[in-house]
Amino acid sequence: MLSVVRVHLPSEIPIVGCELTPYVLLRRPDKSVSTDDVPETAPLDGHFLRYKWYRVQSDKKVAVCSIHPSEQATLQCLGCVKAKIPLSKSYHCTTKCFSDAWQHHRVLHDRAASALNENGNEEEEVFGRFNSTGSGTINSGLSASASSASLTNGSATPLYPAAVTQRSGETWFEVGRSKTYTPTADDVGHVLKFECVVVDAETKLPVGHVNTILTSRVIPAPSPIPRRAIHVDGMGQLDGDGRMTSSATFTVLSYNILSEVYASNDLYNYCPSWALSWPYRRQNLLREIVGYRADIICLQEVQSDHYEEFFAPELDKHGYYGLYKRKTNEVYSGNTNTIDGCATFFRRDRFSHVKKYEVEFNKAAQSLTEATIPTTQKKTALNRLVKDNVALIVVLEAKVNNQPFDNPGKRQLLCVANTHVNVPQDLKDVKLWQVHTLLKGLEKIAASADIPMLVCGDFNSVPGSAPHALLAMGKVDPSHPDLAVDPLNILRPHSKLVHQLPLVSAYSSFARTVGLGYEPHKRRLDGGTNEPLFTNVTRDFIGTLDYIFYTADSLVVESLLELLDEESLRKDTALPSPEWSSDHIALLAEFRCCKNKSRR
Repeated sequence: MLSVVRVHLPSEIPIVGCELTPYVLLRRPDKSVSTDDVPETAPLDGHFLRYKWYRVQSDKKVAVCSIHPSEQATLQCLGCVKAKIPLSKSYHCTTKCFSDAWQHHRVLHDRAASALNENGNEEEEVFGRFNSTGSGTINSGLSASASSASLTNGSATPLYPAAVTQRSGETWFEVGRSKTYTPTADDVGHVLKFECVVVDAETKLPVGHVNTILTSRVIPAPSPIPRRAIHVDGMGQLDGDGRMTSSATFTVLSYNILSEVYASNDLYNYCPSWALSWPYRRQNLLREIVGYRADIICLQEVQSDHYEEFFAPELDKHGYYGLYKRKTNEVYSGNTNTIDGCATFFRRDRFSHVKKYEVEFNKAAQSLTEATIPTTQKKTALNRLVKDNVALIVVLEAKVNNQPFDNPGKRQLLCVANTHVNVPQDLKDVKLWQVHTLLKGLEKIAASADIPMLVCGDFNSVPGSAPHALLAMGKVDPSHPDLAVDPLNILRPHSKLVHQLPLVSAYSSFARTVGLGYEPHKRRLDGGTNEPLFTNVTRDFIGTLDYIFYTADSLVVESLLELLDEESLRKDTALPSPEWSSDHIALLAEFRCCKNKSRR
């Protein structure tokens, strides 16, 4: 007979908006063991599995600390309440927790006050909403509001009865009847209970033992302080939802989202396991990405299964069309479904897809080896050059009311390159060769059609490195120390390490701004290179690896997503954290098309 061997939950802490999927191990009638579901619609040997979820509500109401979400809150900041800041951010577990967090917490109050003073009404941020003003008063007489008696969990009307039973001061509300359950705001502060039992298909009565699991208390999904769009050119104005009113502008997001296969507990053991789990991170990443409302999205480290099963369908709901290029698998030996790659999305109402180019650096390595490497060294050369990296190049046509941006009689095309140069730091020659190969390909596209270009991605190259110099300056100084590493002589002659694209790093625009209001943003730049101080923050490394480059003869930067300061991230040791679900930060730039000048 069908029986349940084991039931457990992969994540110990349930989070609002993150689906809970229990692991249910079954013993089938033939004695084999399986995790396959046996629903009522397809019973096995006259039996099926029935699932139920309950919210366990005790007489004692609790709220969750905004800093330590696994802890119960004992204090509330009244300034947040007055400022109408989301209540979940007002709770703290101890006075020390509140005082330690005050330096970062007060930013919420300052922004709320700034929004009221500058606009006289609520200000819509690029990611989140805050308004009014307040101070750091705390309220120790904390009580959470009562939860509603029933909930829909994805249905238009309540599906389940209210309280099903009461015992010893506890009330159990049935909230779900499927194997999975997604906690809602009503569940915050409460324990969830999962039941799984084998049922006779004929009598509909339970057979044998009822398997149950109790979760920890449900916590709200942590949300970071919003990042604002900072204008670096006065040609446009933000409208009510944070988008530029000029029809000739568009926004581009570049973000390495940290693939699940790379997000190991060993590597990121400072991040709570629940915050490192993919079910949580994918929802948090999606919430962040959608919140930026970019017209073009370039993502790196997107697993092929995650693209097909999650990002493509979810972003489709928000009006995006997606294109994907998986890394090749000559080096990778794991499951091909978990190989990562580059994904580029664009708003269907702003752009149409014209052409796609796929760059496989392994193929370029094969061609290079065949043409220049002696036969006796070919195997050694390929072992060094083949790293499975790719680039996805997409040509788009801009639409504004089905018309091009600037000239109703002329097509406005845009070329967007998205890449992840994932090469070990000691292989400086390979990294530079891959960047040079990509730029040569883009030059060919530029020669066939004189169109604006964007080059986005994680180049794993810090400012001042040879790959960065090639991108930003169009050449590499022959005396650059990176050129000393070239055992295959693939970088010689050094005079070939040039390109003719007028590329400029978008974030260097902060350095050209004037005024006191820009000083906080300029302090987050490296004075020597005018690049961000960091885009990647782990416990062992902090630096800039990610860039958005643009052709300065055809595009102008209008605004940039503000950079983060290191101190605010170090409160969680490093990235990823409960608030930010990648070890990289997102970069976003707003561009305006301008008339092409002659290219160098």
